[in-house]
Amino acid sequence: MHVTIIGAGLGGLTLARVLHVSGIPSTVYEAEESPSARTQGGMLDIHDYNGQIAVEAAGLVDEFQRLVLPGRQAMRVLDSGGSVLFEKGDDGTGGRPEVQRADLRQMLLDSLPAGTVRWGCKVTGVEGRTVTFAGGSTVDADVLVGADGAWSRVRALVTDAKPEYTGMSFVETYLYDADTRHPDVAQAVGGGSMFAPGQGKGIFAHRESGGTLHAYVEFSRPLEWFDDLGRIVGEFEGWAPEITKLITESDTEPVFRPHYALPSGHRWERVPRVTLLGDAAHLMPPNGEGANLAMLDAAELGQALATKDVETALAEYEEAMFVRAAHTAEDSEEMVQSLFGDEPPQKLLDLLVEA
Repeated sequence: MHVTIIGAGLGGLTLARVLHVSGIPSTVYEAEESPSARTQGGMLDIHDYNGQIAVEAAGLVDEFQRLVLPGRQAMRVLDSGGSVLFEKGDDGTGGRPEVQRADLRQMLLDSLPAGTVRWGCKVTGVEGRTVTFAGGSTVDADVLVGADGAWSRVRALVTDAKPEYTGMSFVETYLYDADTRHPDVAQAVGGGSMFAPGQGKGIFAHRESGGTLHAYVEFSRPLEWFDDLGRIVGEFEGWAPEITKLITESDTEPVFRPHYALPSGHRWERVPRVTLLGDAAHLMPPNGEGANLAMLDAAELGQALATKDVETALAEYEEAMFVRAAHTAEDSEEMVQSLFGDEPPQKLLDLLVEA
């Protein structure tokens, strides 16, 4: 058996690693030209009930621990005036250690045999298990796994479902060397993550490595509202400057990130020797679970392929994945309501207390 994996994100690479540990060959095809072709996003909290299980299955626990940034599990909730409504420190036992996404991806790349990932292979079509790349080359897959994200090409082999806009988007900004250049903002964000929710909007930030503050300015708005990103500042008139400086003092141009999702509870009928994982299978709005789910999908799929015949492995993997994704989608909706519902930030505070 040889497994063809489309997409060198965290899910695809985790699958390749778990297969390698089990002695099963695979090849990962990635559209990007190199590992450094684009930035890989910010912080990820890797959870003990999904992402860390995948790390263990990949045999990379020690390597993962070396990536963890101490103190980043700390969290605080602020009101629009900057007052602290909720705060939790990080004593290292929270079960959700934070790492930089780029570091985690590089850890997985370094764990694979040379040549496992083929860069610059953009998929232009998939028919049966024949994958066609830009330039006309093709690959006939023995087992084909779509780990190719929100706009998966492989997905069309198993379902007609397509992502739809959720009505939510965020705009990313960065402040560099914030402790020196913007100490008031750094103090407001604290040592880990900060949430300042409002009705239909909010400002959230993570403290990354090197004193970088990475902010996500979230809105419940139609897509066309974002044609002019300059309007976002006016949405926070009257908010504390130590919060709004995450927008007004940004060291980067704002980056628009609309949220798309597949239908909740999405599943498909078994297609021989083809499956999906991660966002390709169960795209949902950002909820802190996406990377973790993709990695756990990959680990369970890899372990199933190593211990069962192909069709049994794929069927059992998909059934467990469908159930897990549906439960996570329900929890995600509860979180969205707590952040952007009619009573922010009280619903978020209630949810945190319950947790």
